[in-house]
Amino acid sequence: MRKVLVFAVLGMLLAPMLGLLSVGVLMNPAVLHQAHCLASGLTLGPIPDELEVTTKDGTTFTLNKQQLTHAGTIITTGANTPGVGRDGILIALMAALTESTLRQLANTGTYPESGDFPNDGNGSDHDSLGLFQMRPQSGWGTVAELMDPKYQARAFYGGPDGPNYPSPRGLLDIPGWQQMDKGEAAQAVEVSAYPDRYQNYEPVARTILDALTRRSGGGGGVPGDETIPETTRLVFPLPTGSYTRTSQFGPRVDPITGVASFHSGTDWATPDGTPIVALADGVVTYAGMLGGFSGQITIEHTIGGEKVATKYIHMWAHGIHVAAGDRVTAGQHIGDVGSSGHSTGPHLHFQVHPGGGAQPAVDAEPWLAGHEVEGADALTTGGGPGCAA
Repeated sequence: MRKVLVFAVLGMLLAPMLGLLSVGVLMNPAVLHQAHCLASGLTLGPIPDELEVTTKDGTTFTLNKQQLTHAGTIITTGANTPGVGRDGILIALMAALTESTLRQLANTGTYPESGDFPNDGNGSDHDSLGLFQMRPQSGWGTVAELMDPKYQARAFYGGPDGPNYPSPRGLLDIPGWQQMDKGEAAQAVEVSAYPDRYQNYEPVARTILDALTRRSGGGGGVPGDETIPETTRLVFPLPTGSYTRTSQFGPRVDPITGVASFHSGTDWATPDGTPIVALADGVVTYAGMLGGFSGQITIEHTIGGEKVATKYIHMWAHGIHVAAGDRVTAGQHIGDVGSSGHSTGPHLHFQVHPGGGAQPAVDAEPWLAGHEVEGADALTTGGGPGCAA
């Protein structure tokens, strides 16, 4: 298995051209708070003796206590891994259900020694092992490591602290996994020859997560599908008079690559450090450096009886002031304008997603113009090649 020393990674992050960003990542209180929320916001309850579940295609079957115990390991590992959250745990459960039906499988045909470790039966898929059917020859780990369910869960989630970082990639190593369909995200890690199988187990994963966990108190917690109260007001995300629209929603020529592309948000140029506020009351579902280099906050709201997500992009790490699981109010200071990621200068790239963060973005300007938004300048002025997003 290929491993890269953490010190080497830190050395690269602390290179001069990325110094400011890396210091922000290491010292950002919001990131540290997120880790606390993830560890304390989801509590594993008693493991039932069995649980009846139904797949998306209508197949019903029963999981036994051993399978549910493995599910508990996946949940606990995810809940204590910063950046994973409820959606990441659901993806991991979907993957393990698809690959092994939550069984820790040996493979004595290829690795006779695997039968010497605790297991739930013998598999025969090439040289794959365990809950996620990981392959030693692909670099996931040794036979002994992969016969440990906790190790497999950590490897699936990945990230800089994962045992297989940087390759093979775990979930946290997949750029933009939060915006993917959950089945697609599972496939991005597993790289299966049958990529469409994972979606079938999403209802099963949700049933397991609901049955095995409960929310702990304290107001934080892992963001999930909880009901979000209707917002009482809408507030434009930048101070009045502080910004100029520099790039519209829709087709354009990317100012960095020069290639025709589709711009999924609206860019408003404004000085570095300008405060960004939440458009509406809601729950933060993501706050961090997306893909490791572009600051993003995603908030889920209920607006006009509809689930709506807003995304605020290009902040520096030190300019992110909320964490996943936080409840925010309209007009609350959530971050500061920056120029991280695919950007030519300080600006806010803003997106609106009716139906939630996994749904396509719409043109923010006419959407905002159709609602009563406090503090908005004229939403159709400005122009020019502007900043990339």
